[in-house]
Amino acid sequence: MNFSILPKIELHCHLDGSVRPETIIDIAKKEGTSLPSFDKEEIKRELIAPLDCESLDEYLKRFSIPNLVMQSNENLKRITFELFEDAAEENVKYMEVRFAPLLHTRKGLSVEEIIQSVIDGMKEAEDQFDIKGNIILSCMRTMSVESAFEVVEKGKTFLGKGVVAIDLCASEEEGFCGKFVEPISLARQYGYRVTIHAGETGIGKNVLEAVELLGAERIGHGVFIKDCVEAYNIVKEKQIVLEMCPTSNVQTKAVQQFSAHPIYDFHRDGIKVTVNTDNRTVSDTTMAEECHIVCNEFAMNVKEYKQIYLNSVEASFADLKTKEKLKKYL
Repeated sequence: MNFSILPKIELHCHLDGSVRPETIIDIAKKEGTSLPSFDKEEIKRELIAPLDCESLDEYLKRFSIPNLVMQSNENLKRITFELFEDAAEENVKYMEVRFAPLLHTRKGLSVEEIIQSVIDGMKEAEDQFDIKGNIILSCMRTMSVESAFEVVEKGKTFLGKGVVAIDLCASEEEGFCGKFVEPISLARQYGYRVTIHAGETGIGKNVLEAVELLGAERIGHGVFIKDCVEAYNIVKEKQIVLEMCPTSNVQTKAVQQFSAHPIYDFHRDGIKVTVNTDNRTVSDTTMAEECHIVCNEFAMNVKEYKQIYLNSVEASFADLKTKEKLKKYL
C-alpha cells in the first residue's frame, strides 16, 4: 500500500512537537532568541528524540526549544498553519491538533489570544488545502488543578468555533485522574469532548480511572491496558478508542521495539485502535510512515487499513457533515 497517497486521519498530534526546524531557526533569528545552534541539522539533533530514548520524561525534554518561539500570535498562527500544510501534503484529510495554552503565556499573551491564534492558523490552512481540523486543549498534569480550571473556563468560548475537546498530558504518575475529576467534569458539562493521555508509561490502571473517573471517550496511547485486565476489559466493552503512536511508543519505551507493539493484537481482539504521529518533529515521522510501520510489522491488509481509517473517522470529534465527507474518501 502506498500510504503517501491514501487518505488518512490523525487524532493525536501535538502542536509543539511538530514545529518545522527551519521555522524555529527563522523565528529565533528575527526575534533574537538564543538557540543551541542556528544550523538546521544541529537543531534537528536537539529536537528529534532517538529511538533508544530512555523514558517518556527524556522524550519530553525535546519540547523546550519549540516553545521558545511559540509566544506570539503571529508565530502560533504560522506554526499551526504549517503543521496543517505538512499534513495536507501527505493526504491527511482531517487532523485534531492538541496543545497546552498555558505554555505560551511567557510574553504576555492571554489564554484567549493563544487559542484564537491557533484556530486562525488552522482555518487559514483549511481555506488553502483539502484538509479539515479541530483543536484539543491540553491541561498539564504537572501543573495545578486550578490551571486546568483556567483552561476549561477560558477555552469554552471557542467550543463549536474550532475547539472540540479537553486533554490531560505530560509526565504520567499513578493515580493522576483523581486530582483532575472536578475540572474535567466541568469541561464535560460545558460540552467539551474528553480524551486523556493514560497507560503510556506502564500504568494500565490509569486508563481504567480515566474512563471511570474522567469520562474519557478516547485514550492517548493506552499501551499498558495489556497489563491491566480491568482496564483492558473496560476499553473493549465500552469501545473506548485508543490513539496509538508506534514510533513515539518505542522512543518513550512504552514498548522496546515495533514488533512488540500491541496495536495489532488489540485490533484483532476487537479494540478500536487508530494510528497517529504524536509529534511529527520530535518523533521524526509522518502519518504515512506510521501506517507503513504498522503495515510492515503486522502485515496489515487493505481491509484492515480501511477499518482503522473508519475507526478514526467515527472516533473523531468532527461534526456529522465532516464525518460523512471523510468516509467518502475511501
